[in-house]
Amino acid sequence: MSDERTNDVVGQAGQEPEATEMTGKGIGRRDVIKALASIPIFGVFFYSFFKKKAGDDFRRSEILAELGVSEGAPAYIPEAISRSPGEHVRVGIIGFGGEGESLVRNAGFAHPEWIAERQEEMKEDPRNDWYQSYIDQEDLNISITGVCDVFDVRAERGLAASKVDLRPGGGRVMPEATRFLRYTDMLESPDVDAVIIATPDHWHSQMTIDAAAAGKHVYCEKAMTRTEEETRAMYEAVKSSDIVFQLGHQNRQVESHMKAREIIEKDILGPICLIETTTNRNSPNGAWVYDIHEEGSPETIDWEQFEGPAPNKVPFSLERFFRWRCWFDYGTGLSGDLLSHEYDAVNQILDVGIPHSAVASGGVYFYKDGRDVPDIFQAVFEYPDRDLTFMYSATLANGKRRGKMFMGHDATMEVGSGLTVRAERESTRFEQKIDDDIIDPSLPLFTYRPGFKGIDAVTSATEEYFASRGLLYTYRGGKRVSAYHLHIKEWLDVIRNGGDPSCNIERGFEEAMTCHMATRAYQLGRKVEWDPVRRRIV
Repeated sequence: MSDERTNDVVGQAGQEPEATEMTGKGIGRRDVIKALASIPIFGVFFYSFFKKKAGDDFRRSEILAELGVSEGAPAYIPEAISRSPGEHVRVGIIGFGGEGESLVRNAGFAHPEWIAERQEEMKEDPRNDWYQSYIDQEDLNISITGVCDVFDVRAERGLAASKVDLRPGGGRVMPEATRFLRYTDMLESPDVDAVIIATPDHWHSQMTIDAAAAGKHVYCEKAMTRTEEETRAMYEAVKSSDIVFQLGHQNRQVESHMKAREIIEKDILGPICLIETTTNRNSPNGAWVYDIHEEGSPETIDWEQFEGPAPNKVPFSLERFFRWRCWFDYGTGLSGDLLSHEYDAVNQILDVGIPHSAVASGGVYFYKDGRDVPDIFQAVFEYPDRDLTFMYSATLANGKRRGKMFMGHDATMEVGSGLTVRAERESTRFEQKIDDDIIDPSLPLFTYRPGFKGIDAVTSATEEYFASRGLLYTYRGGKRVSAYHLHIKEWLDVIRNGGDPSCNIERGFEEAMTCHMATRAYQLGRKVEWDPVRRRIV
């Protein structure tokens, strides 16, 4: 199949329709088929080929008409309108660990060591385009003017990245950022306009509150907060300020999610009563058993500042510092780290908001390493006003993956980095077309491939497209681009031009409270509910 076609369509096998289309020379397709049929050997092949193609074209047209999809319109998300990135923005980074370094790199400031490694990989394998994708990013017209991290080694990496010379746009060498030992000193600096907060979760709320008070715009990593109480305080601080707040759910930029929302709006699935999502991992790294840096020590880590607002103070611990996601003192484990992504995607596609109730279960069943957050976790959210149940499950001891499943009466949609829609055999909407063999429920009704210029209105089983969740890369105008980069760019665009970012404080509040409902249900061992009047979990 070719990416160059206006519509990337493959037909289902089935009944041959009437074929009366004319070729460029005015010869009907039926005439071509009959002529080829008279040629031994070749005639049999071409006759079968054209016969199948005629049937496929008919089914494609019928299905696209049923779905209200134009055959000529491009399926991909077009390139954003080209314009100057606007006034220069000076950004400070608080927390230069793995996520913080990734965010700064996707803002255009990769550490020199990362650049050298990616260049070497590209030499060994030209298909490895990590470095090229970085250089091809849009120059966002920012500088990194402040770096704050309680681990000296990470702070030094942040300073080195701030003055890197190989950058998107090229040619501009930036001065080295200032290192701040405390984030409050950074917030007082007149050389910082906005901050990226990529610390452990237990610091998110207080840092955002302080940044709002200082008039600094905030990009905050998920999960938004560690507790329900922190969520309310953070929400009020942002709402009472003039800052632009963006929560770090880069899934908001994923092309397949935008297309999934269009499908929902066209009511192709019919009434949706059940959604299932999952995030399964089967590696120590996936279970947050991260490497402990050889230079980590009480001399290089400000342990007191790291603990900060954590509820339980403990003696210095390298395991807790580098693997903080394993303890409720600093985060909420699977709920805040992974469920938050799945929920936000569902909320983006369906606008579900905060559920009426939640139940949860699980435990520490595999990683007996002292953690207190579960490594097996399930949560069920009820939306009775929408006749909807949302189920989430996760294991850190098995890598079986599947996309987000939206189950409607007429069709089921599976969403990953691409998406596939299959008609339900007992569908009311598609009943006649199923009876007429136009729609085959055993094959996809509709397949969307990110970056392609067309939509697979019908396809064969071998052409199904399944990939990862698209957390790192998505597409714009058919070109691969980092979702992190797009999410940061959106935040900066709103700072400069006004408007509202896609994952603003309202969406963040919904994400945080939904995840806290799951955590609370797990910890209490009972169903919890949301009180929409008092805005409390009860």
